[in-house]
Amino acid sequence: MSAQDTLAPDTPAENPAPAGPDYQEILYNGLWKNNPALVQLLGLCPLLAVTSTVVNAIGLGLATIVVLLGSNIAVSLIRNYVSEAVRLPAFVMIIASFTTCIELIMQAYTYELYQILGIFIPLIVTNCAILGRADAFASRNPVLPSAVDGLMMGLGFMFVLVVLGGMRELIGQATLFSDMHLLFGDMALGWKITFFSDYPNVLFAILPPGAFIGLGLLIAIKNYYDEKEKQRVAKAQEGQEKVSRRVRVTD
Repeated sequence: MSAQDTLAPDTPAENPAPAGPDYQEILYNGLWKNNPALVQLLGLCPLLAVTSTVVNAIGLGLATIVVLLGSNIAVSLIRNYVSEAVRLPAFVMIIASFTTCIELIMQAYTYELYQILGIFIPLIVTNCAILGRADAFASRNPVLPSAVDGLMMGLGFMFVLVVLGGMRELIGQATLFSDMHLLFGDMALGWKITFFSDYPNVLFAILPPGAFIGLGLLIAIKNYYDEKEKQRVAKAQEGQEKVSRRVRVTD
């Protein structure tokens, strides 16, 4: 054996390369397991305030997705160049920049919806879900995983917004997709679905108390499903253990 062979670097088996990001886990965390609204309970102020209709929920959800995606990408790009002392202020400045861009775009193209959403568009800057993902994930991971994480967290947040908005609009007004033209233009004028023409509006569902009760129901449904899934997995593991014990006894 030559000296070169003796000093050869370790084989890949001895020093395996670090595993890449698990995109399936990132997707599952954002949409369900670590959903910002149902699990982390972040960004509840705009979620509860503007989800009286589906169009309001979609408008705020799309704005949040764009800010989450853009800020995660930007934070990931600069993560190795920002000192620890100014890390959080830099993240806030990035989020504020993207929020301002979204605010100006909505003022230009969806002004009526922007007026309805009001202060909750600029308040995206203070959304803890966005700053939390920038600090907990984007500042520690490369650009592509950070972008996927921002997109999935935004979609998970928007999913809860739309479901809650649909529930409140349906119970409160017996309609779905009303005023969608505020976001999608004239092509959405015929999207409104009216279930009962003489329906007495349930004001309670449209007001903030209806938002709290609706969100509580969604959280309860998720917790119930998760508990059932845990029981199913536990039974499956117990069955596998019994089979393995039988095999040992037979051997």
